[in-house]
Amino acid sequence: MNRSLSDYAARRLHFAIGSVISANSPYNASIDDLRAAASAAGQEFVSFANYDYIGIAEDDRIAAAAERAVREYGVGVGASRLVGGERRFHRELERALAAFLGHDDALALVGGYGTNVSFIAHILGANDLILVDALSHSSIMVGAAATRATVIPFEHNDLDHLEQLLRDHRPRHKRALVVCEGLYSMDGDCVDLPRVVALKDRFDAWLYVDEAHSFGVLGKTGRGVREHFGIDSRHIEFTMGTLSKTLGSCGGFIASNAKVIDWLRHTLPGYVYSVGIPPPVAAGAAAALAVLEAEPERVARLHHNARFFLDEARRRHLETGLAAGFAIVPLHFSTRQNALDAYRLLLSHGIYAPPIVQLAVPKDKPRLRMFISAAHTEPQMLRTLDLLGEFAAARGDTVAEAGLAPMTQFRVLEQGATAPVAMPFSTQRDGASPAAAGAAAAAF
Repeated sequence: MNRSLSDYAARRLHFAIGSVISANSPYNASIDDLRAAASAAGQEFVSFANYDYIGIAEDDRIAAAAERAVREYGVGVGASRLVGGERRFHRELERALAAFLGHDDALALVGGYGTNVSFIAHILGANDLILVDALSHSSIMVGAAATRATVIPFEHNDLDHLEQLLRDHRPRHKRALVVCEGLYSMDGDCVDLPRVVALKDRFDAWLYVDEAHSFGVLGKTGRGVREHFGIDSRHIEFTMGTLSKTLGSCGGFIASNAKVIDWLRHTLPGYVYSVGIPPPVAAGAAAALAVLEAEPERVARLHHNARFFLDEARRRHLETGLAAGFAIVPLHFSTRQNALDAYRLLLSHGIYAPPIVQLAVPKDKPRLRMFISAAHTEPQMLRTLDLLGEFAAARGDTVAEAGLAPMTQFRVLEQGATAPVAMPFSTQRDGASPAAAGAAAAAF
């Protein structure tokens, strides 16, 4: 291999992640080996690093559905669906996703990341405008970088800023698209969807909501941020979701009206020029969706666990930042070393929660990002937080007061609820500019 290429790769790796890469790097770890090591030490292995929001990762019904699909259809589909033909399970999955979310139709692709990249780059043209939350996922930002449209980020969850940008720039563009996420994956905060809908209607824009982390998480039955706020799906032009978070499979999808999906089915590059979703992947996702729809108590248990974890973390004076108590709770540390040491402490007790440092977050905001699942037990969560609480106190890495983090609050009425629910959201993370925030947009 050309030495200059090897040197270049080494420099880029060091720039991206620095001294974190070492013999005992927390990244790309073998979960099987970690689980075996915990078992050999007589420990229960507990992961806060994997989504599994509704606790179906080891559900026999999902595995059985995937196995049946392999036996009937094989392991792959052999070509792009456009020119190689579809299989029955493709459309069955898409119709089920659309019905669950209240849209006419849906289009499933092989990856969630590629779904965002392909759609954002494809949907608008040179005379159009895209306004995107500055802390949007990397896939959104990459798609935005590839579009011919004008792209302007608005400060994270700062809808006054979004309104100002719409007022200033919308009249000069033929079409406009507002892009936000239902639940932000690095901070665990939620978009103020009613106001975003009001703004896009007022300024004649379309709305694209990335529900990757809110699908199966928000709302009484897991139908996402739309259900959480009681918003009719007709007010959302495009809903994006993944099959890998709540549904425990792999892939992404776009849900919209029938004419839009028919257009995308014939033109969206990530669909047209890519192979279709494999049979076991589609079957597993469809089976998981059926479980989600039939057992909404899993969502209720997730809601309880997430709120419990956040409350207990704050009771121990751990810094939880913008977390709103919905499945993702970041635990912030003042230094990268503290975050790494906290990870290693947990791992020594059979608990897996790798640190997020330098990649995807500001360098001065290292954290352990905790994914909460309906499958977690209160003893597991308490044991984890007791270890972290003692560690943070010993390092002087706690916040002065327990309770709600310093953030703005608004009131929402969850669909089917009998009383208002307090829900915090942020106006801008860590004082970062939109450009700086966009550069550090969530990569996971």
